[in-house]
Amino acid sequence: MVRARDDAAPARGDTVVRDVGVVIVAGGSGSRVGGDELKQFRWVVGRPALLHSVQAFMARPDVATVVVVLPKAYAADPPPWLFQCDVDRLLVSVGGRERHESVYNGLEDLPEEVRVVVVHDAARPLVTDETIARVIDEARLGHGAIAALPVVDTLKRVDEHGRITDTVDRTGLWRAQTPQAFPREMLERAHIAARSERVGATDDAGLCERIGEPVVVVRGSERALKITEEADFARAEALSLLTD
Repeated sequence: MVRARDDAAPARGDTVVRDVGVVIVAGGSGSRVGGDELKQFRWVVGRPALLHSVQAFMARPDVATVVVVLPKAYAADPPPWLFQCDVDRLLVSVGGRERHESVYNGLEDLPEEVRVVVVHDAARPLVTDETIARVIDEARLGHGAIAALPVVDTLKRVDEHGRITDTVDRTGLWRAQTPQAFPREMLERAHIAARSERVGATDDAGLCERIGEPVVVVRGSERALKITEEADFARAEALSLLTD
């Protein structure tokens, strides 16, 4: 199911209700990029990659809190540029061994007034407000929503020797991105169940799917490249010039 809504955040009179909490996962080591500096701290398109995401979410009036989940070594002493934003809406949490553990830690730090939770990977610095709005609008309807793009390339399954074993039907296949948004209660139940059963997932939608909760797809963005290796920094610079 594909959605593309652009409704404004709910308001009482002229006042926007700040009921959205954001968990930005920046707890990875970035080992595939190489070097001593974390990939989420490296500069891309004029500023540190992580700062792009923090400022994008804080630009929204419906966001109550942004929790940045950092590796333990950095959580106690974050880089000073991280505070180039509304520090009253910024929290820093300690990352876990796995991604889902980091998200859970961030969830625990969100204030009580948060009703919708957005999870975003710091490795996707060029998130657009249009994409953020789409997932939040859907989560307000009571289900999860993820940004994604349809698969357009031919997919091949290969064996351990690199030989093609078959061609995968790409009909109905989408490439999942972040941000992903959920009613808070749904996401917390999904994480509690996963912890109880000692299972993980590569994204939060997968945890919600496990407990039978509906998650829809909204149109993502080609700009939302996930930086995983050195060459991706140059790609991000090029993609920053694109408009969706």
